[in-house]
Amino acid sequence: QVQLVQSGGGLVQAGGSLRLSCAASGLKVSKYVMGWFRQSRGKEREFVAVIGWSGGTILYSASAKGRFTVSRDNAKNTVYLQMNSLKPEDTAVYYCTARSLSMWSNWGQGTQVTVSS
Repeated sequence: QVQLVQSGGGLVQAGGSLRLSCAASGLKVSKYVMGWFRQSRGKEREFVAVIGWSGGTILYSASAKGRFTVSRDNAKNTVYLQMNSLKPEDTAVYYCTARSLSMWSNWGQGTQVTVSS
């Protein structure tokens, strides 16, 4: 059974930083494409970042590029999203996910990030 358990998040002032963690069980993050998405109130869930299973492919949304960093610790079987220079518009519930059979098929429980102005 695959589980993605998220931690981190919380309330931070604009310009601050947070790190989200996504600890996996039932799969090895080194063998999967792992992604981060977010959903703001009243909006569709949107892509934030992805890291390829080989580590060679890392992509960011336009809003995340230059401020967020996605990484992976294979020994801990955990994926991270380091978020710097946070803005109020980054406020959302953030989700980690694993890609299987061309689908984002497993999702974490979500974690709230709130950025105050």
